Amino acid sequence: MTVTSGAVRSRTDLCGAIENELTGLIGKRASAATAYGPSFARLWALAGRNVLGGKFVRPLLLMETFDALQQRSSTGNSEPGHRETAISIAAAIELLHYAFLLHDDVIDGDLVRRGHPNLIGSLLAEAGELPRPDGALHWAQTGGILMGDMLLAATHQSFARADLPHELRLRLLDLLEHTINETVAGEQLDVGLGDGVVAPDLDTILVMCGYKTATYTFELPLRAAAALAGADFAVETALATAGRHLGLAFQLQDDLLSTFGDPRRHGKDPFSDLREGKETAIIAHARTTSTWPHIEPLFGRPGLNGEDGEHVRRHLTECGAEAFVQGLIEEQLAAFNHQLTSTIPAGARNVLLDLAGQLEGRQS
Repeated sequence: MTVTSGAVRSRTDLCGAIENELTGLIGKRASAATAYGPSFARLWALAGRNVLGGKFVRPLLLMETFDALQQRSSTGNSEPGHRETAISIAAAIELLHYAFLLHDDVIDGDLVRRGHPNLIGSLLAEAGELPRPDGALHWAQTGGILMGDMLLAATHQSFARADLPHELRLRLLDLLEHTINETVAGEQLDVGLGDGVVAPDLDTILVMCGYKTATYTFELPLRAAAALAGADFAVETALATAGRHLGLAFQLQDDLLSTFGDPRRHGKDPFSDLREGKETAIIAHARTTSTWPHIEPLFGRPGLNGEDGEHVRRHLTECGAEAFVQGLIEEQLAAFNHQLTSTIPAGARNVLLDLAGQLEGRQS
């Protein structure tokens, strides 16, 4: 999709405004953290470096949708001052995103994200050798949990202190609580699937993907944008439904990239999902085929790598799992496009269509 120079300038301005807000949110807390010693302050320094290096997918979605909706607010109850508040909420959602990533990295035992050490990996490298054999890892993972907790608290503070009418502030707080509940439920399902506590059927896996990814990556920014712009509830609901379909498509695409993509492009260990035994739609389909006995002995093996890893990937392609999940993505995109009716104003539709266009040819 071709982006005009004006759109580029607008997105650049938005990124700058979001980054300035995040710098303030993190800087204030990093300054206060020095009172508790260098180790505590280091958590905020590392968090700031990682948060400010993100793509800002969620805050940009909120702000671009907000700007599009505010031009044609159906109720006329949006106030100009809400745009500054929208930037604050958008930045807080990026903090929420990073909090979830930190907890996810602890649960999955990951030390790298996008080809670089994550916060846990950085703490582990800095810890050096400790008296206890596993002391450094325990210290680093504890830092990830605690930093995630603090970012959740910071997110709530931003929502609770938003300069908004009381009812609108409560609406946003309800959205935040709903989002956290669904994301945590999705994470629990994900772990339950991986540990064999939950049966790995396709429907459960798709529900998990919706809870864990679509809710906070797409639904929360879209609903928040609609509420802040004063749009009708029907518009908010239509946006959320479209966002859920798009979110599922993005998550399924992530699973394809993690298993079949080029690690030089997406920056992730090419066999980490297979080594971890992650239950994805790819694996759910493979289980139903005659090829599964060739995959099962290696799936979830801690040392999976090299030829064995390529063996699993080859069989997943040959059994039709790759094509099957590509078909699921196409189904979700069709449902997404069907949702883009006149209920959603043209400007907001264009924002969503631009985002959907990024799925085509995506490599990271």
